[in-house]
Amino acid sequence: MIENSKPSGERRLVITGELLGRGRAGHGTYEDNGNVFSKFVGLAEARDDLHFVIPLSGVYNPKRGDGVIGRVTEIIFQKWIADINSPYEATLPLSEGVEGFVDLTKADLTKYFDYGDVVFTEIAQVSKQRHVTLTMRSRKCRKLKGGRLIRVTPAKVPRIIGKGGSMVEMIKQMTGTQIVVGQNGVVWMRGDNEDVAAEAVLTIEERAHTHGLTDYIKAMLEKRMGKPYVPKPPEQRDEGFRDLRSERGDSFEPREERTEHPQAEEGLGDSPFEKSAGGKSDLGDVENIQI
Repeated sequence: MIENSKPSGERRLVITGELLGRGRAGHGTYEDNGNVFSKFVGLAEARDDLHFVIPLSGVYNPKRGDGVIGRVTEIIFQKWIADINSPYEATLPLSEGVEGFVDLTKADLTKYFDYGDVVFTEIAQVSKQRHVTLTMRSRKCRKLKGGRLIRVTPAKVPRIIGKGGSMVEMIKQMTGTQIVVGQNGVVWMRGDNEDVAAEAVLTIEERAHTHGLTDYIKAMLEKRMGKPYVPKPPEQRDEGFRDLRSERGDSFEPREERTEHPQAEEGLGDSPFEKSAGGKSDLGDVENIQI
């Protein structure tokens, strides 16, 4: 029997077509006669007899349910067009962007979403022709106001988030910066130390394949901010990530990590579908989202 070259649960750098071992093929792998091979150049991991590879490069391939950050680029009758950092056009229909009836003979759609608006949205559908339909119906979806956007390789988003949200929580806490991470590789941030937070995110992208990355980023942040990092107890943190990894052990599926009950902060707009009787969002606002 072919043995794994690394113990189960450890990551290693592999190339396209490299033999990973025997067992079942997970994300980023394929099986041939009981042997599992890598589809990409990336980081491989094995959980029991299940193998995964997260690619180190590549464009964003939209999937239903993904949480993404987009910018409104065009407004057409009954819909908005958004750039979601993908080769495919993404459309937000009126029915998915606004709650209730809208009289198009009188309404100005820029009242809801204007040119250049940045939104956290969810992919509702991807057709066989790769037409992408967006929705704002999830309570996590809303406008992101001010701040800055940076783009990273979509495949490296899990490294930026970290296990259970640990990496992005450390950046947030050390820099005092709001951060929203889209599965499409777009990161929104706002705060007094945006430059330091952006440097940390881009360094993670550059060094995603290396071991000891968390310690490296921790040391970098402590040097830049002039203070030690003392992790907050879970009950004192901003509502972070709940680990929803599947029973299959697929630690490379970004959709498996979500946020719960995010706290409200300035700079994050209301969800158009989550309004209380007073007209404000029932949920608070969204941070560090990865769907």
